[in-house]
Amino acid sequence: MTVPLKKNSVCEKIVRRKLAIFVFFLECILLILFKAFGAYTSRADGSNIYNSIEPLFGGFNSRKFEEIFRIYSIFQDVHVMIFIGFGYLMVFLKKYGYSSVGFNFLVGAITLQWSILCQGFFELTDDYKIEIGLMSLYRADIATAVVLISMGVVLGRTSYTQLIVMGILEIVAYSANNYLNSTIFKAVDVGGSVVVHSFGAYFGLAVSYMLGRSHNNSSCFKVENIRESSYTSDLLAMIGTIFLWLYWPSFNAIDLDTDKAYRAIINTYLSLTASCVTAFITSQLTFTDHKFNMVYVQNATLSGGVAIGASANLMVEPFGAILIGFLAGALSVFGYKIISPFIEKHLSIEDTCGVHNLHGMPGLLGGIAAIIMASIASEKQYHKTLYEIYRARASPVVSEPTEYIHLEAGDGRTAGQQAGYQTILVLVTIVMSVFSGFLTGFIMNFKCWNQVTAESFYDDAVFWNLPKNELEVENLKNYQITVTGKLYNSQNILRMSDVERY
Repeated sequence: MTVPLKKNSVCEKIVRRKLAIFVFFLECILLILFKAFGAYTSRADGSNIYNSIEPLFGGFNSRKFEEIFRIYSIFQDVHVMIFIGFGYLMVFLKKYGYSSVGFNFLVGAITLQWSILCQGFFELTDDYKIEIGLMSLYRADIATAVVLISMGVVLGRTSYTQLIVMGILEIVAYSANNYLNSTIFKAVDVGGSVVVHSFGAYFGLAVSYMLGRSHNNSSCFKVENIRESSYTSDLLAMIGTIFLWLYWPSFNAIDLDTDKAYRAIINTYLSLTASCVTAFITSQLTFTDHKFNMVYVQNATLSGGVAIGASANLMVEPFGAILIGFLAGALSVFGYKIISPFIEKHLSIEDTCGVHNLHGMPGLLGGIAAIIMASIASEKQYHKTLYEIYRARASPVVSEPTEYIHLEAGDGRTAGQQAGYQTILVLVTIVMSVFSGFLTGFIMNFKCWNQVTAESFYDDAVFWNLPKNELEVENLKNYQITVTGKLYNSQNILRMSDVERY
C-alpha cells in the first residue's frame, strides 16, 4: 500500500501564479503610497540648507551625526533579531524550515514598509507627509516583531498570502492600539511587554481559533509526527534563540537615552540570565526522566527579556530584574507543560511555536510589574527623570530651574493614577488584540487566500522547490510495504533487520 505525495497539478500552478500576482500588486500599492506620503526627515534631506552650512551660522551640528551611528548600531541589533532571531527560532519543524525562514523574510519585508506608513499616518506633517528617519525604521522593526510573534502561533497552517493579509491588518490594529495607549492614555511600556509581545500573542491565538473553526484542526492532530522536530532542526532553532538572547537588551533600550537606557540594558541583561537558568532547572524537574527539554530551552530562556520590557527603564534594582526573569522562566515552562495542552484540547486553539508561553503570559507578567513600579515611583527614586519616564505625572505648569528646561508640562497625575492608566493599557491591549484577531481570522478564511488543507500542514513542498534528494527521501518515507507478513512504514524500514533479509 502506498501513500501518495501531493501532486503538482495545473490548477495548483495557476493558483500559485495568482498569489504571486497579488503580492506584486500589493507592492505596487505600497510604492504609490510612499510616492504620495513619504519624505526624508530633515537630517536626511539634501535640499535642506541647514545640512550645508556650519553650525556657527545656524546649520545642523555635525556632532549630532555621530549619534546616527550609535543609534544605527542598536537598530541593527534589533534588525538581526527580526530576521535571524525570529526566523531561525521557528525552524524547529523538520519539514518546514524553508517556510519558517523564508516566509519570515517575505512577511517581514512587506510589513516593514506598511508599518512605516501606518505609524506615520498618526504623525503627518502640515503638508501631509510622513517623515522617514532612523526612528521610523526602528519603530517599523518593532511593529514587524508583533506580526512575526503572531505568525508563530499559526505557523505551518497558513499560506504565505494569508500571512501577508494577517500582517497588513495586524499592523493597523497595533498602530491604533499603540497610539491609544501612548498618546491618549499616556501609559508607558518601553520594551513592549504588553503592547508588542502580549498583543502579538493574543492576536495570534484569536486568529488561530478562527482558522481552527474553518480547518477542523482535529484532523491534523491525528496525523502522526506532523509537528515533529529533528536533531538538526532543533539545533538550527537554537541559533535563533542565542541571537535573540544576546541582542534583547538592545530591543528594550532602543527608544531610550541617558540613565534610562543604562538601566534598560542592565535590567534586561540580568533578567535574561535568570530566565535562562530557571528554564533549564524547571525543564529538568518537570520531566519524569529529569532530562532537559529542547523546546523549553529554546523559548523559556528568552522570557526574561519579554517580562522585563515594560519596566526595563525603571528602578527595579538588580534583585528585582533577576526576580522578574526567574518568575518569567518558571511561568513559561509551566505554560508549555500545562497551559498549552489545555487550550489545545479544550479551546481548540493550536499554538505552533508556543507563543503564548514565551510572549503572552510573560508579557502580562511584565505589565503587572510595570503597574506595581508605577504605583511606587517618586522623585526620591528618580529625581526629575520621573517626569521624563511618566510625562503625564509632570505638573501642568512647568516652573523648574533652567537645568530642567527639557521637562514638558503634563497632567499632574499621582503615582496611583499613573498605575491605573498602566492597568488600562493591559486591559485595552488584550481586548483590542483579541477582537482584531477574530476579525482578521475571519477575513483569512476567505477562499481567495488559498487556504492550506490539513493534509498539507507543516510541509515545505506546498510552496517550495525542494532538492531532488530531499524529495526522494520524502517519497520513501511515504511508503508502507509488507515484509515477511508484517506491515512496516518507512521509519521502521530503515532500521529493521527484516528489510535486510528481504
